[in-house]
Amino acid sequence: MKTCNDVLRKLQRLLPNERFLIDPAHLAAYESDGLTAFAVRPRAVVIAETPEEVIETVRICHAGNVPFVARGSGTSLSGGSLPHADGIVIALNRLDKILELDPAGRVAVVQPGVINLAVSAAAQPHGLQFAPDPSSGQICTIGGNVAFNAGGAHCLKYGMTSNHVLGIKAVTAEGKVIELGNASTESTGPDVTGLFCGSEGLFGIALEITLRLVPKPECFHTLFASYDSLEKAGDTVSEIIASRLLPGALEIMDKLAIEAAEAAVGAGYPLDSEAVLIVELEGTRSQVEHDKERLSDLLNNSGAEVIRIAGDDSERARIWKGRKSAFSAVGRLSPDFIVQDGVVPRRLLGRALREIREIAERHKVRVANVFHAGDGNLHPLIMYDGRVEGALEQGEACAAEIVRMCTTMGGSITGEHGVGMEKRAFLADMYSQDDIDLMHRVRRGFDPKEIANRGKMFPSGEAPSLSLYGLHPLEKAGIISRE
Repeated sequence: MKTCNDVLRKLQRLLPNERFLIDPAHLAAYESDGLTAFAVRPRAVVIAETPEEVIETVRICHAGNVPFVARGSGTSLSGGSLPHADGIVIALNRLDKILELDPAGRVAVVQPGVINLAVSAAAQPHGLQFAPDPSSGQICTIGGNVAFNAGGAHCLKYGMTSNHVLGIKAVTAEGKVIELGNASTESTGPDVTGLFCGSEGLFGIALEITLRLVPKPECFHTLFASYDSLEKAGDTVSEIIASRLLPGALEIMDKLAIEAAEAAVGAGYPLDSEAVLIVELEGTRSQVEHDKERLSDLLNNSGAEVIRIAGDDSERARIWKGRKSAFSAVGRLSPDFIVQDGVVPRRLLGRALREIREIAERHKVRVANVFHAGDGNLHPLIMYDGRVEGALEQGEACAAEIVRMCTTMGGSITGEHGVGMEKRAFLADMYSQDDIDLMHRVRRGFDPKEIANRGKMFPSGEAPSLSLYGLHPLEKAGIISRE
């Protein structure tokens, strides 16, 4: 405790009072991220305004062996930016400058607090965009996108954040400033930049990120098709992929998600449908014209009840508004919900959806399904009422069974949300102990003291003290035990 107090005193001397928060009322805003079931009050919050302040804060924490976690907008859905009870939160929102925009080189250099959509907005006059488009794009930051390797609806065609990061300037957990990669698309040696993407803050903090920009499509062909069963929608996805079409996006929403989205934004989805499939073709006019004929044939033979094509940009925006608002819209159906993001092979989508329905029935919970169907990335939204004793644990037990279903099918425990705090217990379902030991060694290469985002990702080791909620809900449900 004495060491931690020494660290607090040093940080207090480093920063003005209004940017060094220790009052409980001020700390309350940082106790949780998008996974609100978990909450931990940190010892202090540093609101950094310059890279130098971030670097010095990290060095002070390292010298005092005090854990820290970097935080952008706090939109993580896996508890990835949950504080440590004895640690420091380093808030990066004010490092929000686009440092360079090179249209000729199709490159942007940004600070970690830059909002995702702000990059595309800056690049748009040059006919360029930043391709990763998570649903939280209006508020999530590039630093968080890098930490969790965010994807989004269009990752089917464009890939994940790691496919669009060329270089990173970062401070490791030891306080060393390192530069990974460069603005060139050609590189030699190990892809350490790719290693840093998706490391969930366990290596250190990105200070500058060099992003690849891509040309904006010349035109779009956006539509939705409604079905009387989820299985038909899933089978249609398989048919589209098998046809070798490469849409920009392939998304599915089930009946509950449709109901929520319609109540929230009135996207025009048929309320009597069991599923809606959203398809977007994009590219040159000649390519889109060619592909939409093939797509039309496939959909007309797929058993779709209604096919509605966006006639202009406003109709396209309306279709996407329904999909993008689905997570928040489910709040109209339930006071609380858990969002999972397991992945299954595309060919098993229909089976996975049937099993999710059966799992929900066994646990007596409602589940709304929204997912990136093109790459098999499921987003079941498991609804519960946190005011009812045992409801959270019931929801977590349902979520755990869905995650394990994904690995049993040869998929993944996470597609884009990360392991964070929530899915630590399932890492061993995907990887051998030798694999996990190797991950530990790589992590310690950047952070020998394991102070950067301590307690996240790995199934063993010190976990953040859940000081406001006590046990992990999976422990209460008897599904895991604290190692």
